[in-house]
Amino acid sequence: MRATGADDATVGDEQSPRRLLESTTVYEGRVWDVVSEQFRLTGDGEAITRDFIQHPGAVAVLVLNDDGQVLLIRQYRHPVRMMLWEIPAGLLDEEGEDFVDAAARELAEEADLTARQWHVLVDLFLSPGSSSEALRVYLARGVGDVPEGERHTRTHEEAEIELAWVDLDDAVSAALEGRMHSPSAVAAVLAARVARENGFIDLRPATTPWPEHPSQHSTWPRGAVLES
Repeated sequence: MRATGADDATVGDEQSPRRLLESTTVYEGRVWDVVSEQFRLTGDGEAITRDFIQHPGAVAVLVLNDDGQVLLIRQYRHPVRMMLWEIPAGLLDEEGEDFVDAAARELAEEADLTARQWHVLVDLFLSPGSSSEALRVYLARGVGDVPEGERHTRTHEEAEIELAWVDLDDAVSAALEGRMHSPSAVAAVLAARVARENGFIDLRPATTPWPEHPSQHSTWPRGAVLES
């Protein structure tokens, strides 16, 4: 396969809907479903079947304080049986909730913090070969505390959350040395250091459209046969 050339101006992912033949929900979970879809890459191509997790999407927050430290949270993750250093994050499972509002809510619930200044730091598909999950990571600055009487009561794994302020460069070292494995945290600290080197002037506004999120484009109904 011959590689094609591209410059900075032409590198960019794009929507590429293909002909969908059938979509069936094969498992309905408490948070997300598993979907089996059959599609064609070309009009007369062979039918291909792929199973994937249908995910509502998520937001995450990298908090940077005036001392150049980022907030990391330590939390147990059962599928990998590990305590991971992460950044505050959560599902977009409240219909109609604004993305920035959701990020601010997660920051308050997981870290008891507020922030006055918000920018988009990076957008990700966390595992596009097996999940539709789209994640937007925000950079939050101008940190304040949630009043004690208004703080969220954390339960289950969240009840064990530990908080730590870490110098941004130390967090980058943890990512590059393989000591931090959360994809959102790794991407966020690396992006934040690059953004800092540019004086944060290249960051997108918090209200920047997010067309890659599933709620922003049409989806086929469950169980629909879309081509005979």
